[in-house]
Amino acid sequence: MIDALTQLSYVVATALFILALHWMNDPKTARHGVYGGMAAMLIAVLATWAQPQVIVHHVWIALAIAAGFLVGWPLSRVPLTAVPQRTALSHSFGGLAAGLVGTAEYFLWLGEAQANLTPFRMTAIVAEIILGFLTFTGSLMAAGKLQEIKWIPQRPVTFPLQNAVNIGLLLLAVTLGAALVLNPVASWSATVFLTIIGLALIFGVMLIIPIGGADMPTVISILNSYAGLSAVAMGFVLDNKLLITAGALDGSSGLILSVIMCKAMNRSFTNVLFGAFGKVVAAEAGTGPRVYKTETVEGVAQLLEQASLVVIIPGYGMAVAQAQHKVRELYDQLKKRGITVKFAIHPVAGRMPGHMNVLLAEADIPYTDLVEMDEINPDMPQCDVALVLGANDVVNPAARYDKSSPIYGMPIIDADKARTVIAVKRSKNPGFAGIDNELYYADKTWMLFGDAKAVVGELVKQLSGGGMH
Repeated sequence: MIDALTQLSYVVATALFILALHWMNDPKTARHGVYGGMAAMLIAVLATWAQPQVIVHHVWIALAIAAGFLVGWPLSRVPLTAVPQRTALSHSFGGLAAGLVGTAEYFLWLGEAQANLTPFRMTAIVAEIILGFLTFTGSLMAAGKLQEIKWIPQRPVTFPLQNAVNIGLLLLAVTLGAALVLNPVASWSATVFLTIIGLALIFGVMLIIPIGGADMPTVISILNSYAGLSAVAMGFVLDNKLLITAGALDGSSGLILSVIMCKAMNRSFTNVLFGAFGKVVAAEAGTGPRVYKTETVEGVAQLLEQASLVVIIPGYGMAVAQAQHKVRELYDQLKKRGITVKFAIHPVAGRMPGHMNVLLAEADIPYTDLVEMDEINPDMPQCDVALVLGANDVVNPAARYDKSSPIYGMPIIDADKARTVIAVKRSKNPGFAGIDNELYYADKTWMLFGDAKAVVGELVKQLSGGGMH
């Protein structure tokens, strides 16, 4: 009876997981998706906990859940600007959990039930520990880069034969895994098992250090896929159908999202993982210093007042400054004057997929005014003012014509086709691709240097009458 109820609960949880993903496709039903996913996980945990072989260990399970709350509660309170690194941390926990379960199952069966170490199960365990532990360290490195921790370099770290070394590490781990599958109970098998774990941990670090910040949205979705695949392997090890289906959903959605991200940057998986995008490019000798044209807040406010269509292009600078609420105030001031305001959203703006959408939604900006790159670009020639808020590489015209540029071929938002461009930027430093933005030197572009929150706040004051004459 208990087993039948457990399987039924798993079917219900699986259905809710699928519906949760479906609801997430639309902002109107996204909240239902969150609740659906939470309900599915609660049903899955309770159904597993109720099984006779599990419930006898309820004290340990209760302690584990309490520990999860202690870690999870602070993580749920992070600001939206820190969501990318928090997401990377979540992936690392998922990978670690899968790796530890695989390790525990192997050594448990090695000591008590060696008959369970069938070739199929051993293959699943090897896949689980390799994917789990590389996801763990890789995600920690990604979180460190996103958090801009001092001892983790933000720019790509490369060295000669790096790709050969990385591929060699992975091939060695797979080769040792194959030997373990053929000889799971040999005298040397435990040592080989631990060696595979060590190689996977090192490979996770080596996989991420040559990747620059510009590729982080794609890397996060790839790591999400790895975490899902490790859960699939864990499901096969534990003979748990819900884990298999939930992991498959997670892995496939991460993979699909990665494909979308790569398409948005006109790049391949191999180019993302091995291309060291974000490497600083040396300036050509003899070009000399280039000069920006700057504008005052008052001047920009007057330009905005005279516009019919304003397109705001948000980027990571807006996220760092936490300027989304001031942007909402600016939006309201412009709308009061009958000015049409649209937000141009590049698929890889920010540090994770949908980063800008989440920040602007927090400020209650109508979702109908958030326009994807492919839809907004045809309207850019009719745009009176393109207001670039902390975006850099995603509006760089060099992506269209400079074959030597690391972003060549990447689709961009056509800010340079607007009649006037106002670029709000913290400093003269280049973006994560490490190159100058050609847009900033165009005749139609005016720079406003400063923190995005402060600058937009001053613009709001000007437009509301606080500084207008």
